[in-house]
Amino acid sequence: MALVAHIDSGKTTLTESVLYTSSYLACSGSVDTGSTTTDFLPVERERGITVQSASIPVKWKDWTFNLIDTPGHADFGMEVESASRVIDGAVVLLDAVEGVEAQTKGVWQQLDRYGVKTRMMFINKLDRPGASLPNSLLSLLAHRFHPRPTVLTLPISSFDPRLYARGEPGISGLVDLVKWNVWKWDEEGQVTKHPLPTSVEELNALPLFPADHPLVPHLPLARTQLIENLSMVSEELMEYLLELPSSPSAYLEIEPSQILPHLCNATTTNEILPVVCGSALKHVGTEVLMDYVGELFPSPLDVFPVDAKERNPPTQLLAWKVTWDPKRGWMTFVRVYSGRLTKQSTLLNASRNQREKVSKLLLLYASEAQEVDELPCGSVGVVLGLKYTRTGDTLVSVGGKNEQRIALRDITPPPAVVSTSVIPHSHSDLEPVQAALDSLTRTDPSVRIDAQEGQILVHGLGTLHLEIVENKLRSEWKVNFEFGQRRVSYREGLGAGEPEPNWTTWSSEVSGKHLSMTIPIEIRPMTEEEVGDSVWDGNLVIGPNGKPLPSPESVPTSRLAAVADGVATALSNSPHSSLPLSKVYVRINELPKDIPISIANLNSATVAVLRSRIRSAGMGPILEPYVHAKISVPEKSFGIVVNDLTEHGGELLEMGEESSSSFDGSEASAFSDQGVYVPPQWISPSGNHLRTGSQASMKHIIHASAPLRQMFDYSNRLRAIAEGHGTFEMAVDGFKEVSESRKLEILKEIGRA
Repeated sequence: MALVAHIDSGKTTLTESVLYTSSYLACSGSVDTGSTTTDFLPVERERGITVQSASIPVKWKDWTFNLIDTPGHADFGMEVESASRVIDGAVVLLDAVEGVEAQTKGVWQQLDRYGVKTRMMFINKLDRPGASLPNSLLSLLAHRFHPRPTVLTLPISSFDPRLYARGEPGISGLVDLVKWNVWKWDEEGQVTKHPLPTSVEELNALPLFPADHPLVPHLPLARTQLIENLSMVSEELMEYLLELPSSPSAYLEIEPSQILPHLCNATTTNEILPVVCGSALKHVGTEVLMDYVGELFPSPLDVFPVDAKERNPPTQLLAWKVTWDPKRGWMTFVRVYSGRLTKQSTLLNASRNQREKVSKLLLLYASEAQEVDELPCGSVGVVLGLKYTRTGDTLVSVGGKNEQRIALRDITPPPAVVSTSVIPHSHSDLEPVQAALDSLTRTDPSVRIDAQEGQILVHGLGTLHLEIVENKLRSEWKVNFEFGQRRVSYREGLGAGEPEPNWTTWSSEVSGKHLSMTIPIEIRPMTEEEVGDSVWDGNLVIGPNGKPLPSPESVPTSRLAAVADGVATALSNSPHSSLPLSKVYVRINELPKDIPISIANLNSATVAVLRSRIRSAGMGPILEPYVHAKISVPEKSFGIVVNDLTEHGGELLEMGEESSSSFDGSEASAFSDQGVYVPPQWISPSGNHLRTGSQASMKHIIHASAPLRQMFDYSNRLRAIAEGHGTFEMAVDGFKEVSESRKLEILKEIGRA
């Protein structure tokens, strides 16, 4: 299970609350003081942000959760990518004040990409002024997250009804609509649980609430809506409801045991999106969340059913993260998908065809380790002693059947958008710097290293990402270097020149012998309808079966893997500009059964014919990374901000008031709230009070697409022109073709004009 969300939504605070509530911690730490369990790196404690995912097993009642706390910043998207690949379910946090934000949508798409069906929303920070559960639900519908968000718990802002009228922020309790009870927290943070009556008359006379409390008469309606909406995805529950008497208290008398099986099935099949709420900072709702994770999320036995005929199934595991520790060496985080892994065993890396020896097995509690003898199926742990394994590699039992050696689905790093040069202090520092960079790319596959004209270039996901890379090289590998000026990573498209005759034929002298072969390959620019594959850096590479080809390391046959690796090499560096190529379509056709050259020569031949074709096509269009920006400013700064954006090459997409438009400016209509229970606005009095207050404070929203290079210092620019009253968020908007004048500027910048 992973906690994923936009930055500052409270993931690490919720993790700390889970550890405290489950009695793992005697007292909870704080992000502000740098004392949390999972943010243990010095850079995390210094900056107050999470930069790497941290795994920790949590024991709660009869369950054990493998909890993964992930970063929220887009610059560390690779950490969310790798965690999303190995989890069975995710808790997505939403800031109750902000609603859906840029990276909320980003992590949601990552979960979609890796087929994580089971998800739960935790609406956090309901104790803050302006927090609103109804607005958070409407935000989920507006951004098309799920057509059926289903509220399982309602917040009690206060047990004093006068605070509802005054719009006071706070959260003092929760109503669990499924288990039909009330959780009440006192001023010292102590919690008590009270069952609710199963008749309307007794509920209205409940001494727990004052007689004029607005929430009590609403509770029967809320539970009725929950059960009826759930019955829309469960025929069995629908039939059960039809047999109930038509009394006002009929739905209140339904036992939780009648509801939970249908709720669990609808959650694991993604037919509904369960929504719970609370405040992680005050530990409100943490117990309820953990109970529902245990009851609704699938166990490893649900995901990997045990074959009764096979007593000792072969071991199969995926390396989802690799880190370096000065004392322990290389630490490989794995998820066991089949069989069981024991220490001192030998494995085969099916992705790289290398044997690996397992030294020790660890269960990692953030930075604390516990050595174990084995890791059973479904578990997450750490393996010490692996020399060749990288993120995304599959490891299997030695001597297994061929079909058991097939590599599992790889983990795809997001495309790099910012680069800088690495300058060693002296010639003697060059080798240590290169070794440190090689080690760094093993721990973080989203970092890309290449050399251009004698310069070492490091490519990353953003300026903050490169700052962390610089910090790691200095603190962990102790190398002497300087970073050059940061610049964006450009791409080149395929030119329009005609191919030379017989361009697919390669011939060469090897050891005095003439060799020749025709490589069955096609290449052309992608059409507008075709979508690039992130595995191939925005290119589209099709295999002989007509389907997109995985990364070369994951191609099962050695001949096709050699051609695929040749394609990757040719596309990584244009002969015209030294830039990687993008938006190129490559089709590898069926290879002949008898190949007159070796596998190594087949790889070289593929590189040679493709480079020859790219050279003859001439220089193509230059592509520049763009970002989608959402800027929120007061009315008096609106015009100045718009002018600044257009002067810096930005294109305005949409403008409106704060509550109007979705982050990505997409034209897709929101999901309807028909058949969805959205609590009334007064449920969150602080959010309702601010929403209906003075319109003078209403901010204006600007959606724009702008070149990334112009947005490096946007935080300072916006602070100056909006007098400190503007906020913004950005998400990568892909690579876009530039004008001829801008193309000339870029070529001069990279020394190619």
